[in-house]
Amino acid sequence: MKKKILFFLIMLILAVSLLPAQGENLTVKVAVMGPGDQLYFWWGHISLIIEDAASGRNYLYDYGQFSFEQENFFVNFALGRLYYNCGVSPAEWALSVYPLTNRDVFIYTLNVPPAKRLEIKEFADNNVLPENKYYEYHHFKDNCSTRIRDIIDMLTDGQFYEQFGEAVSRYTLRQHVRRHTWFSPPGDWILNFWMGQGIDTPITVWEDMFLPSEVGRNIEDFYYIDSNGVRTKLVTSIETISLAENRPAVLEIPRKQWPRQLVFSLVLSLVFGFFFFLTAKNKKAGRILAGISMSLSGLVFGFAASLLYFLSLFTNHDYTYNNMNMIFCTPILLAAVPFGIYYAFTKNQEKLVTYGLLLRLIWLLPAAGVIISMILKIFPWFWQQNLTDQMLILPIALVFTLQPVGMKESCQKLKKWIKRK
Repeated sequence: MKKKILFFLIMLILAVSLLPAQGENLTVKVAVMGPGDQLYFWWGHISLIIEDAASGRNYLYDYGQFSFEQENFFVNFALGRLYYNCGVSPAEWALSVYPLTNRDVFIYTLNVPPAKRLEIKEFADNNVLPENKYYEYHHFKDNCSTRIRDIIDMLTDGQFYEQFGEAVSRYTLRQHVRRHTWFSPPGDWILNFWMGQGIDTPITVWEDMFLPSEVGRNIEDFYYIDSNGVRTKLVTSIETISLAENRPAVLEIPRKQWPRQLVFSLVLSLVFGFFFFLTAKNKKAGRILAGISMSLSGLVFGFAASLLYFLSLFTNHDYTYNNMNMIFCTPILLAAVPFGIYYAFTKNQEKLVTYGLLLRLIWLLPAAGVIISMILKIFPWFWQQNLTDQMLILPIALVFTLQPVGMKESCQKLKKWIKRK
């Protein structure tokens, strides 16, 4: 009887030992997608893929899902309360969309032990549960990419952070942003105009990985020590699913945008100056064009400044805080809109002088503000990489402030106002 029991136990142990280890049938991959057409896709995307050979099913876990149909989406977005969620879908179906939208897709297969594969699958499955799927999104600190970065750190028992957590990045956050926005001067200007000093401080390689491409860059040649003490390469293969055609490249080195903005501003200033030249020659068309130019410029810069003040003072968009652009670009510029129109179409010479004086004073604020903000850059507390913004607005503001038409009359009127006070 004892021999039979012993034989049974031995056979049971052998049978169990022949069973595949938990997680053996799983394969963990990371999909890195390149930039897309929409603004929120300019920085690419990333997802986790788990393939199950036993069931034949492959799942893609996406931590960057949101919907415009979400309740109060636009209000929450404006206030900096971005609620994203994690979703799961068949990998083949999810990946098939990207080649159709002309985007790069690369698949990184990860070499991790079966137990870790199972752990990550359970972790990801828990993430997509209704009670866990939503999280408060942050463009730089908590997004689809940082979530995958943290999963890779889990797979390597913290060795991923150990290598990159304190490593100094080659760029700041702003420089990383500009690597992706350079091809659209308006988009590049307005996004960087709204972002403050916080994205100009030194960061780590770990923080670099708010970008999907930086995750791919850093895992490609990453090695970790496995549970047996063996130095193991994390990525076993990289598969190219699709390559975008004729899409603006992501720059390896961010280019300086301020020279282009300065040239653009100087050209505009010459055009505006020509309008004032015509006005000085008593050409009605010149005065109309000059007035409309000041009005439209006030609308553009004043609207941008109003949103800047709103973002900096009343929202949770912390990367817009402490913005030096607030010194020289303020909502006061919106006052140039009506005064510019009055200047263009008034027939009363005295009112023309008054409107001209008011416009000069309005545009004196940004001109002086740019100069002050440049001087303040001497002190590290006020440093901000905003030369692009300064070079765009300074020439225009100077032309409107120092335009010669009615200068003498405006000075006389200003003296009278001061004496009355």
